Amino acid sequence: MGHLTGAQLTIRLLAKQGITTITGIPGGSILPLYDALYREKSIKHVLARHEQGAGFIAQGMARSSGRPAVCFATSGPGATNIVTAMADAYLDSIPVIFITGQVPLSMIGTDAFQEVDVYGLSIPITKHNYLVRSAAELLEVIPEAFQLAVTGRPGPILIDIPKDVQNELIRCDEPLPGPLAPPPQPPFDQTQLDRAVAMIEGARQPVLYLGGGVIHAGAGELARAFAEKAGLPTTMTLLGLGVIPPEHPLYLGMLGMHAARATNLAINECDLLIGVGVRFDDRATGKIAEFCPEAKIIHIDIDPCEISKLKPSNLAFVGDVKASLQALLPLITPNPRRQWLHKVTMLRSRYPLFCSEQLDFNRPYGIILRIAEIIGDEAIVTTDVGKHQMWTAQIYPFSRPRQLLTSGGLGTMGFGLPAAIGAALEHPDRPVVCFTGDGSILMNIQELATVVEQRANVKIILLNNRSLGLVRQQQRLFYGGNLMASVFEHNVDYPTIARGFGIESFDVEDPAELDSVLLTALHQPGPCLINIPIGMDEDVYPMVPPGAANSTMIGDPHVSECA
Repeated sequence: MGHLTGAQLTIRLLAKQGITTITGIPGGSILPLYDALYREKSIKHVLARHEQGAGFIAQGMARSSGRPAVCFATSGPGATNIVTAMADAYLDSIPVIFITGQVPLSMIGTDAFQEVDVYGLSIPITKHNYLVRSAAELLEVIPEAFQLAVTGRPGPILIDIPKDVQNELIRCDEPLPGPLAPPPQPPFDQTQLDRAVAMIEGARQPVLYLGGGVIHAGAGELARAFAEKAGLPTTMTLLGLGVIPPEHPLYLGMLGMHAARATNLAINECDLLIGVGVRFDDRATGKIAEFCPEAKIIHIDIDPCEISKLKPSNLAFVGDVKASLQALLPLITPNPRRQWLHKVTMLRSRYPLFCSEQLDFNRPYGIILRIAEIIGDEAIVTTDVGKHQMWTAQIYPFSRPRQLLTSGGLGTMGFGLPAAIGAALEHPDRPVVCFTGDGSILMNIQELATVVEQRANVKIILLNNRSLGLVRQQQRLFYGGNLMASVFEHNVDYPTIARGFGIESFDVEDPAELDSVLLTALHQPGPCLINIPIGMDEDVYPMVPPGAANSTMIGDPHVSECA
């Protein structure tokens, strides 16, 4: 193989890991890597327009595939610009390898041009990070980084490579290392398995609580089979949606702050809660001391730090979610639990999430459901963060894992558009729908240029309420109606802006035109933007007040009138 520079070695090692697409933006301290990438024809580069956008494009690839993705950024402001995408990946356990250029080793600590200690900055928001000090280290660092990113609880990895290390020559006579094998899983304790089975079979009103860990583990089908065999009404976190489809008799939907009232009430009455791949996040549990007050807890998670961190568990399984369910499933006796399921059904009938009037084309639920009907079940859905995110989580008929890509733990506005690009790059045969708001779209609107360059099949649904909707709702409900900095005084012409980027755009002023516009826009190839004005007073209900128990939900007055 002869001599390679550190940059050439890095690119070849990435190719050995199966990387075929890298997203990023070049700069002075990472140019040797870009020069090496120019020579490696097996890897495509996607030029983003902002490093945060590049990080979220990589997330879209990783979230939709379950495989690690790679993002490049230069030193200084390039590195700091990806910090938000890094933190977002960390909180949602997404395997992204962030590779940054750095000033030469001799200049580190001198306040050199575009020098920032990204290694130090990233310690709290990465699963692991590296400052590479020699080209030889890359032979271990890169394979190990990919292994760490997906082993145990997934997460982002930072590799900071100084420019002189990128240029350093190294002799490589041996074949380059490929992917490392995952470490073996420890066996399960049979006593624990027997205790779990006894708790499940002895429960009268159990609930299964599924989170993003189920999807990361590829355990969606197993979790569904487990629910069906044990007769478990099943609720999901925002990141767990899709494991159980809405038409399933065991479906309880999302729990927590914006769940259906019936869901939170049913969970509140359970005598056994089986949490799988969850971290008992405050948006899901509300006031933790009053969450499932009478229930025993079985907690299954791969991260030992999550066990009893927020809610004490009576029985814990620390290990791979898929392996845990595989061990438990054969031991469970089938149980239809007709009495408990009947009670849950009665709760859902008594407390509907919405009424028929809310399905009009000029209202969010009606718009979202019609889009789902037209675009079909093969679509991947991304969202930004705000009212549109919660409406989509509540009403969109997600039927499989990895169908919904959304920022859960960090709640990052600006996530949706670049994540949609990443999903479209990873799945060019599927349509991708991005639900966004007029507050969120502006955060990374520059990535419209990337959509056009990549010819990504992304349909952008802009639910435009001329405000920071969720901020405004909380100000109205909890801050005496003091609407400070939450209403936009200037209305932006988004369709005109999108056309300037080269994207076909539609402006739906009349609800009567919505169906024909959607049928035209969603069925045509390539990207488009559909601007749909909605009422500023369209709020997200039900809603648990911040810091309150899930049982103290604020309901939608329109639903109570329809019920």
